[in-house]
Amino acid sequence: MRSVDPKAQYRGAVRWGGVLLAAALCAACGEPPPEVAAPAGEAGMAFVPGGPFVMGSDRIDEEGLQARYGFTVPLFVNEHPRRRVELPGFYLDVTEVSNADYKAFVRETGRAEPAEWVQNAYNVADGKLETAHVDNLRWIARDYFRLERDTSAMTKEELLALLLGIQRGRDGLPVTAVSWFDADAYCHWRGKRLPREAEWEKAARGPDGREYPWGDEWRFGAANSGDQGEGDEILAPVGTYAQDESVYGVRDLGGNVSEWVGDWYRPYPGSDAQDGDFGEKHRVVRGGGAGLGHYALSVFFRSARRAHAEPGMVSTDVGFRCAKDGGER
Repeated sequence: MRSVDPKAQYRGAVRWGGVLLAAALCAACGEPPPEVAAPAGEAGMAFVPGGPFVMGSDRIDEEGLQARYGFTVPLFVNEHPRRRVELPGFYLDVTEVSNADYKAFVRETGRAEPAEWVQNAYNVADGKLETAHVDNLRWIARDYFRLERDTSAMTKEELLALLLGIQRGRDGLPVTAVSWFDADAYCHWRGKRLPREAEWEKAARGPDGREYPWGDEWRFGAANSGDQGEGDEILAPVGTYAQDESVYGVRDLGGNVSEWVGDWYRPYPGSDAQDGDFGEKHRVVRGGGAGLGHYALSVFFRSARRAHAEPGMVSTDVGFRCAKDGGER
C-alpha cells in the first residue's frame, strides 16, 4: 500500500485548478441500464436522450473540510448554483480513449506521441522488437522497459513474448499525458468532438441529479481510485470496472483518469463564485482519476465536481473521451 499525504496530493492537483478526482460511478441502483445500442456508424458510443437534468450543486463545506485538511481551494463553490439544464440528445464514447486508439491517430497523422510513451517504452514498435537480436532485446528490457528481473537466461522467443505481452496490456489503458489540443484533434479526426461540460455531467448524473450515478451515497471500490499498484499498474484497461457505469451505459466516468471536456472554465449562470482562473484561460476537466487512492475524500468523486487546467498542460492522471451530436430517436 502506498503511503500518501492527502494534503500533498491535493496541492499537487491544485496545479490543475482543483482536485482532478470527481464523480465515482457504478451501475444504477435497482434496475439495469437502459438499452443504448448505437446505430450503424456509432459503434462504441452510448446514446444519452434529450431532456432536462440537474446540473451543479448548492452544497457548502459544512464539515469544515477545507480547514481540516489545509486545502487552499474552497470546496463546492464553483459548482453553484444547482439548476435545471435541458440538452438535446447526444452520443458519448462508452469508455475513455485507449492507448491503442490514440496510437492509430498518431501513426496516421504524424502527431507527436505522448512523452509518457517514451518514458515507459510504449512507443517501441512491435516490428523493432521482433527483428531485434536477443542481446538487444535484453538491453531494451533492462534499460528501456526497466524490467527488474534477470533476462540473461531467457531465449529470444521468451523475451519477445514478455515484451509484446506488456505492450498488449498497455494497449487497453486509457491514453494520458495529452493536452486539450491533442484530445480535441483526436476527436475531430474521428469525426467527433469533445463532450460539453453539461453533456458529461448529464451522462454521469442521469436525469434525476444523483450525487453519484448510483444514488446519493458513496461506495468505495466501485471505480478505480488507484489505491492499488504503481505507475502503469494504477490504471486499469478502459471499461474494466463493471460498477463504474452510468444509467446510460457509459463507463469510467467515476475513476481511472480524469477527462478533458470542451468548455472554457467559467462560472455557471447565476453564480457569485470568484475565481481568477475563470474566463478563456483554462479548460474544464471532469471525473475522478486514480491519483489519491483510499486517502481520497469521497467529495472529490462527486458527479458535480469541477476541475480545470491550462489547455496546453498534460498529466498522467488526465485523458478524454469523445462525443457526437445525436438529436432525438
